[in-house]
Amino acid sequence: MAVRLLSHELSDLCLGKPALRSLSLTSTIAEALQVLKTSDDNFLSVWSCDHKPRTSPGFEKASGFDDDEDDECRCVGKICIVDVICFLCRDENLVSPSVALKQPVSALLPKIPGLVLHVEPSCSLLEAIDLIHEGAQNLVVPIKTKLSNKRSKQQQKPSLTVTNHKGREFCWLTQEDVIRFLLSSIGLFSSIPALSIDTLNIISPDTLAVEYHSPASAAVGAISRALVEQTSVAVVDSEGTLIGEISPFTLACCGETVAAAVKTLSSGDLMAYIDCGGPPEELVKVVSGKLKEKNLMGMLQHFTVSMSSGGFSSASSSSDEEYSMSAPVSPLPRPGRLSRSMSYSARMVRRSEAIVCHPKSSLVAVMIQAIAHRVNYVWVIEDDCSLVGIVTFSDMLKVFRENFETMA
Repeated sequence: MAVRLLSHELSDLCLGKPALRSLSLTSTIAEALQVLKTSDDNFLSVWSCDHKPRTSPGFEKASGFDDDEDDECRCVGKICIVDVICFLCRDENLVSPSVALKQPVSALLPKIPGLVLHVEPSCSLLEAIDLIHEGAQNLVVPIKTKLSNKRSKQQQKPSLTVTNHKGREFCWLTQEDVIRFLLSSIGLFSSIPALSIDTLNIISPDTLAVEYHSPASAAVGAISRALVEQTSVAVVDSEGTLIGEISPFTLACCGETVAAAVKTLSSGDLMAYIDCGGPPEELVKVVSGKLKEKNLMGMLQHFTVSMSSGGFSSASSSSDEEYSMSAPVSPLPRPGRLSRSMSYSARMVRRSEAIVCHPKSSLVAVMIQAIAHRVNYVWVIEDDCSLVGIVTFSDMLKVFRENFETMA
């Protein structure tokens, strides 16, 4: 069984994966927003198919990828609504959001190499884990299927996005995909999964955090970093007690006008603003008033038009009306508390309530907890809700990678 697990190729993990919908590198941010707001996915792949050398930030080619195939069509990165929100939070873009949204999507791509890598379907599971350890977030894999005539005709229809790149389609694999795959074979890893995350020494004290009453604008840098690292920003009180979080996952279910809230509200109020179901009316009025005070008339106009037409993206509505729209103002009562207000529409939406565990929680329990909530991390707190650190999928994969050595 162990030998079979080690022999798996990435093509095995790609079974049933949908073809990537992609956007051209030359598309505008406004066009990207249009696609993101109607997409089932939080992220959109960005491709360069201009027959030019690939020098775009955020792109690298993994070793072993055939240079002769699809050399003219490459995925150079990924974007989501959070990228747009952080982009609009820049002072120069707040003045005139409509002008900022006309810029190409290349302005959103982080200048960090290796976040997206092309790999062959024959790439091994071990090689994929090693690439993730080196910083890769998404592995772009060719799908070994031929396009049907029907799908080929669909590709010819005018659209902002395509799935066909020179006759081939691609999917991408994430850290979550690899963790899910390993979880299906968890019994092969002896007693490792039952050990506590404290014993395994995978709790990182290096967390991104802001104080509850601090300006949300001070967290923009942390939000950008959390998006890149696939984590979140903890919201704590003055004593370091975890109250909630500002999660890129939650922000991705909102509209780009959340940038106005980020620039005008406190971190605590921002949690309430982005909670599922849409922002409270009183906070909408606060944002409008502060935009007027700051004389940000361009953003005010954009914000007003957006809110009058629905505000958040349609995905942010919740059928679960029994829960308050305000952010929590007291510490989380116990480790493992779940966010009950999950709902599904175009995307899965959850509240800004943090997903937490205890230092003595087992590795497998934390894996299941993260997968159940579709996040790449779990906060670690003590019994008094003081923040200890964070455990990420990357930390978990490190444990399994080390264990693979004894299985070979």
